Amino acid sequence: MSDTVLLDHGSGGLASRKLLEEVIYSRLGNPALAEGGDSALLAELPPGFRPAFTTDSYVVDPLFFPGGDIGKLAVHGTINDLAMAGAQPLALSLGLILEEGLELETLARIIDSIGTACREAGINIVTGDTKVVPRGKADKIFINTSGIGAVASNCVLSPARIREGDAVLLSGTLGDHGITIMTRQAGMELQGDLQSDTRPLHRLSAALLKKLGGDVHVMRDPTRGGVATVINELLGGGLALEVEETALPVRPQVQAACELLGLEPLYLANEGKMLAVVQGERADEALAVLRSLPEGEEAVILGHIHREEKVRTASLILRTFTGGRRMVAPLQGMALPRIC
Repeated sequence: MSDTVLLDHGSGGLASRKLLEEVIYSRLGNPALAEGGDSALLAELPPGFRPAFTTDSYVVDPLFFPGGDIGKLAVHGTINDLAMAGAQPLALSLGLILEEGLELETLARIIDSIGTACREAGINIVTGDTKVVPRGKADKIFINTSGIGAVASNCVLSPARIREGDAVLLSGTLGDHGITIMTRQAGMELQGDLQSDTRPLHRLSAALLKKLGGDVHVMRDPTRGGVATVINELLGGGLALEVEETALPVRPQVQAACELLGLEPLYLANEGKMLAVVQGERADEALAVLRSLPEGEEAVILGHIHREEKVRTASLILRTFTGGRRMVAPLQGMALPRIC
């Protein structure tokens, strides 16, 4: 077989079969995928559960970065979208858009990473598709992943359930993924261990729901636009969250990079952190649950939601080091790089 992806690999003929068998099936093999059908047949959901479905596409540049790569990111991102809906992931699909000339060694490395991420999360790729486009019609590889999960019928997570007095928790530090990708794209070599925080969150969300049940009002993973944008999207109608700037969990190396580039950590993406809004009286319980798992050991309570009638353009208020109050509006007007 050639050392690079050829247009013939997308023809559906012998070259396609060899690519699937030697590069993909050998690394992701499981009974459902081995069937090779046009659709995967999944088990029926148990009584009391309903299906959750999500899809996302990944075009991150560079393909490999400290802490992860495009394959791991695709698996984790789709698992996390299901988890934020309160669902336990059941199965994933994998769609690959390959550019002619992509080195097969690079493709194999990405598929290996996808396989490892799936095994660690306890979920399989059960169906997929591969297309090849001519040189210059893509950028090496684009990935689409879709996921199906099961959510308890009595689980209702919605911004409409947010109330005055609710607590907002964050499962870890701000901006790790976004700043890692941005500095790599800029060719900057900074001191400190900058790396993506990509990881699956389904075990963390499941533990929180098991302990607090209906007192979990909504969960979100702050990806593009960061924590500030998510909070502004969730709150409205005069509700606001005031956060002490000193309480924001930001790694020193991330803070240093942000200061150098003139960036706000609250706007930077994470790929392995969760925001949870819970009933205020149970904030400490929620914090203990998050901190009990490796994914949430650096969790913090950002604050409690209050009513602020003067709020117009922003629902997030930052209490600065000097004691002032700064409105943090949703991200706007900033050209986002290909961070995912």
